[in-house]
Amino acid sequence: MRLTFDDVLRHLGEFGRYQKWMVFVLCLPGIAHGIRMMISVFLLNIPNHRCAIPGYDNDTFNVQSESHARLINATIPYVTRDGKLQLDRCHIYHDVDNGTSEGANRTVVGCQKWVYDKSVFESTVSTELNFVCDDATLATHSQMIFMGGYFLGAFAAGALGDKIGRKKALYLCIMSLFIGGIIPQLVQQLHHVRHHPLLQRNFYSRSLHHVFPMEIVGPSKRVWTGVMVQVFFAVGMTILSGAAYLIRDWHTLELAMAVPVGIFLVYWWVIPESPRWLMNEFRDDEAEVIIRRAADVNKVKLPDKLFEKQTTEIETYDEKPKGNFFHLFTNPVMCIRTLIIFFNWLVVSMVYYGLSLNTDNLGAGSLHLNFLLVGLVEFPAYALSILLVNRLGRKFIHCAMMIIGGGSCILTIFTILYADQSIQWITVLLAMIGKLGAAAGFAIIYVFSSELFPTVIRHSATGASSSWARVGGMIAPYIVDWGKIVGGDFGRALPLLVFGSLSVLAGLLALLLPETLNRDLPETIEDGIKFGREPAHHGSTHDEEKQRGLPLLSLRETTDHEENQSPIYRKLSAPVTA
Repeated sequence: MRLTFDDVLRHLGEFGRYQKWMVFVLCLPGIAHGIRMMISVFLLNIPNHRCAIPGYDNDTFNVQSESHARLINATIPYVTRDGKLQLDRCHIYHDVDNGTSEGANRTVVGCQKWVYDKSVFESTVSTELNFVCDDATLATHSQMIFMGGYFLGAFAAGALGDKIGRKKALYLCIMSLFIGGIIPQLVQQLHHVRHHPLLQRNFYSRSLHHVFPMEIVGPSKRVWTGVMVQVFFAVGMTILSGAAYLIRDWHTLELAMAVPVGIFLVYWWVIPESPRWLMNEFRDDEAEVIIRRAADVNKVKLPDKLFEKQTTEIETYDEKPKGNFFHLFTNPVMCIRTLIIFFNWLVVSMVYYGLSLNTDNLGAGSLHLNFLLVGLVEFPAYALSILLVNRLGRKFIHCAMMIIGGGSCILTIFTILYADQSIQWITVLLAMIGKLGAAAGFAIIYVFSSELFPTVIRHSATGASSSWARVGGMIAPYIVDWGKIVGGDFGRALPLLVFGSLSVLAGLLALLLPETLNRDLPETIEDGIKFGREPAHHGSTHDEEKQRGLPLLSLRETTDHEENQSPIYRKLSAPVTA
């Protein structure tokens, strides 16, 4: 039996000092990733606005004087919006005679110039490029294209990570994140670039790499590590809320958030390649250098001949079980499970990003405060995930979080439509519970789906699942925009109602999936079909050897059964001195 990285970890330590340091270092870019994923909430914000008064060069949204107020009233028509009589945002009276004409036959036409309320933002992409009125959907299209690039980036990063290595793929992601934030600002004076921010933002979508940190720790710590990656994402959101509060110009905010990413360019000299990937590529000599460095930090002594060849037992790529992604759909059981998993990824992402994008429409508190709460609520969500998922099971916790979060979103329709304005904080509270459920569901679905897919297609199937999450992210801004089109209190409640209903549906469908806690993972397509349909089997010695080294495998104690282990395990388990 060929030595695997999990064999090494049994002796090296699943989460020693070396792994703790490397996980921390590898999770740090998650802060920048969280900022980049959510910065559009501020960059694309559309503040209050109205048509600019023709010929009035110093026109502002705020009333300057009584004469200015009379001119506004004579120039801009009034409409009923959200149950109140307000100035029209998109139309102006035609043939107004210096603001004094009051003829009954005046016509109303669309305007080509606007003034904006600058009490919240000095400038945004939407105000600079006039993403308002007939062009208001351009802001939504921008967010959709950003998620579309992220969708393609998920495929690209996964393929590159398998082809050229985790370190190089991660470094390319960091460079993409840095360049995508800096270059558009450096060339902002070029007209054809400034007026195509949809293309500019597409650079940001390739900066994601969650696999690396989880590959260097033992199976019992992978749930914790996977959730910690999300924690750093939430840290980025909270930092962004404070930065956006202090910096009200979108150009400055973009640069301020992009420049610090350059710090991570030193990672080329700081982080090693994934030893697990190197061993899978049969580059044992390179892997051994990294493993021995880790052993020194962990104060563990490894055998002198760690990768001693056993020519009669070395497996090759040709001897590994074969699987094809399309095998997921050749059997009704696997097909139904796969579709349920894909749907859960789509919905949890849609709700997660949708609630974050919808913070400006909750109707209580400021945008910055609501967004800060959206970020802070993720911390208890991840704490609950870490505490409960290994005790109560993946399926139960995921379903509970999706249903509780979705139900809270649905309940907001009553507080928005029938509650007094003084208690609209309840709407924010319910929305935050919805976000908590979505954040926890997002963290758990990473682990749950990885354990459900057979080993032979686990990587490609999990990548496809992640791609469906990007589809959910692409749909989310349109649902938020739908509520703005409907308008009124019901328009504010509509996105939350849609997100909540889909979340509850996804949670209920997930009940049809088998539990994976304390179960041997499926290796082949046949194992995947039988998984959950037969009594729980916790693995024989042979099964344990066969599955050694698979991602997310829960290890059992083996001290009482050393005599049944493989020669390689007995060699690594020999007594050593620190």
